[in-house]
Amino acid sequence: MTTIQAVKAFWDARPCNVRHSDQPRGTREYFEEVERKKFTAEPHIPDFCEFDRWRGKRVLEIGCGIGTMAKNFAAHGADYTGVELSGESLALTRQRFAVYQLPGTFYQCNAEQLTDTVPVEAYDLVFTWGVIHHSPNPGRILEQARSYMRSGTTLKVMVYASNSWKNYMIEAGMDQPEAQWGCPIAYTYTADELIGMVGPGFWSMTVTQDHIFPFQIEPYKQGQYLRQPWFEAMGPEMFRVLERRLGWHLMLTAEKQ
Repeated sequence: MTTIQAVKAFWDARPCNVRHSDQPRGTREYFEEVERKKFTAEPHIPDFCEFDRWRGKRVLEIGCGIGTMAKNFAAHGADYTGVELSGESLALTRQRFAVYQLPGTFYQCNAEQLTDTVPVEAYDLVFTWGVIHHSPNPGRILEQARSYMRSGTTLKVMVYASNSWKNYMIEAGMDQPEAQWGCPIAYTYTADELIGMVGPGFWSMTVTQDHIFPFQIEPYKQGQYLRQPWFEAMGPEMFRVLERRLGWHLMLTAEKQ
């Protein structure tokens, strides 16, 4: 079984999205380009996060990476706490908050043992985006996350979808889960599997799918957003139908009872 140490080593060697800018790393220009590129490729993220909804509310993010969503939660006025396994990723998040002069609380730890490090307090939002499916025991993270919820807490989770265009390409040997080769763990889920992993005790639970990366890779690396010919030929309406049926991102929102 792949260890959490192997997962940490992988993301320390190349934090997610760290190469999304050629600007000097850690500068405002660098972070602006990283965010612009992220939200251009994944425009559904702000709608899912509802950043402005959490003004004055307590937000716990499990797996903050290099802080793209973290910065937006804090910039919209949330009382933000971020947790991250990778020390290299967390260092960039701390730098990002310093550059934008934003307040935030941060912990480096294994989220499968969250309560060993993060004080157990109630949050208004527990949020994790594209993280738990990289851990050896994703269900354990969600079990730990329950300790930070009270009645009315919102849980938002994104994991990779089994029934997705990208997963079919991976199975055919034509793609890989992450931009960098060799990701130790990248589980995929059906909607029923995700709901089952979240477990009972929630209401108003919704699960949606979104996101097929449509761009040609080499131009994208240079900041050019040229769509693959087969996606360009579909037209935007047909492409959106495909994303909602076969998107790589399986997204759950639920309220704690």
